This record gives sequence, C-alpha cells and structure tokens, in this order.
Amino acid sequence: MGKSPKRFVWRESEGILKESRIIVDTVTGVNYLFVHEGYAGGLTPLLDADSNPIVTRTIVDD
Repeated sequence: MGKSPKRFVWRESEGILKESRIIVDTVTGVNYLFVHEGYAGGLTPLLDADSNPIVTRTIVDD
C-alpha cells in the first residue's frame, strides 16, 4: 500500500514564540495564514486585492 501525499504543507514560517505560517492545501491550492502565540491561535485564508483566495499549485513529494 503506497504512502498518500500530505493534504497540507507549510510554505513559509517565521517566528519562535509568536509564529506565523503560510499553509497550502495541496488539493485546492488555497493559501492560509496561521498565527499562534502561547495557547491562542487563528487560521484564515489569504485573499488578494479583489477578495479572491490566493491559490498556489504545489507538487507534493512522497
């Protein structure tokens, strides 16, 4: 049985205690911003100037 590809991949990450990450859904290509600090965090889709989601086509390595 083959290994299935990851659904979500981290594209960028910065910070240590207060961290921001850009996460890409490999099926839809939609980019999300995830920010967390301590025990709090939030996730939101990244939007362009016309309020459309930013989409990136990503090839996932097995």
